[in-house]
Amino acid sequence: MKPLFGKDMEQATLLTRQGRLGEAAALLKRVLLGRASSEPDGSVSGDGRGRATAEAPRGFRDRGHDVWPETGASGRARFLDASYAGAAGARPYKLYVPSGYRGEPAPLVVMLHGCAQSPDDFAAGTGMNAAAEDHTCLVAYPGQTTAANASRCWNWFNAGDQQRDRGEPSLIAGITRQVMATHAIDPRRVFVAGLSAGGAAAAIMGARYPDLYAAIGVHSGLACGAARDLSSGFAAMRQGAAPGTERASAAMPAIVFHGDEDSTVNPDNAASVIAQAAGGARLEKRVLTGRVPGGHAYRRTLYVDASGATVIEQWSVVGGGHAWSGGRPAGSFTDPRGPNATQEMLRFFLEHPRPGLA
Repeated sequence: MKPLFGKDMEQATLLTRQGRLGEAAALLKRVLLGRASSEPDGSVSGDGRGRATAEAPRGFRDRGHDVWPETGASGRARFLDASYAGAAGARPYKLYVPSGYRGEPAPLVVMLHGCAQSPDDFAAGTGMNAAAEDHTCLVAYPGQTTAANASRCWNWFNAGDQQRDRGEPSLIAGITRQVMATHAIDPRRVFVAGLSAGGAAAAIMGARYPDLYAAIGVHSGLACGAARDLSSGFAAMRQGAAPGTERASAAMPAIVFHGDEDSTVNPDNAASVIAQAAGGARLEKRVLTGRVPGGHAYRRTLYVDASGATVIEQWSVVGGGHAWSGGRPAGSFTDPRGPNATQEMLRFFLEHPRPGLA
């Protein structure tokens, strides 16, 4: 693996401080494209102000092909092309509809890809569609555009893309609500997860839309508010979030994965994500350890409330880098040696429906 934080990082930081953001973005993109496919880049790039200039067609287009035939489903699953347009711009997305969906209210998982990835690539690498098939869940994959970010990173580091009903959060929420409007979705079981820049975006969505998402999954990501601009984004990735990162007003169920040898996003960021999700609640820690047969060891920390319910799970993958744990080689930036983040996230999500709704 070529480390991100070497001379290339120093040069990108210098260019940023000089206001030469385009050159910094180009440098980071060259680094990204030259790295091993097992190590995704959560790097920030571009000026963060770009938006898609053309409004994509509304609605769904079913290309009529079966998806993930290895699931062995007797019905016909569909992977739909769709788009959403709002005041902040437009974004494409893919929607997986499992073969068992018959119009009854079903869970929805929103999956946010990392830099240099796409919805199709992220679906292939995580295997989330196959897992969702087993539980009759719908899965939406918003797609970042190169017009918004040269490396297709979600702009998690921009102050304007961390606010409710503004910027990219408004587009991701808009996609979520559009799926809820066009399909029967159980509003108690709507979840959001992501990897790297997508993990940071998922943390933002959980912090800004606790009324929409019941739980979040953050893989190799950062907390909402960990950065306010490009330069502080680099610093947070390298050193961890600065002290005082905001906390949620109430505990948000969260499952957090991070490799303890991640050289792209400092593993200390996991603690900030957890502290933010806890929202100041007093939670007891229970630490479990294990090893995937033939794969990675891991530490699984449960954060338990006074009733004995697990509110937050942290999975620290021993020897893991910056890649989706337990993912498939069919997609980029995956580590098949596990533990399986897809299965564990979906299990955690289904255990945490949002209370208080009929």
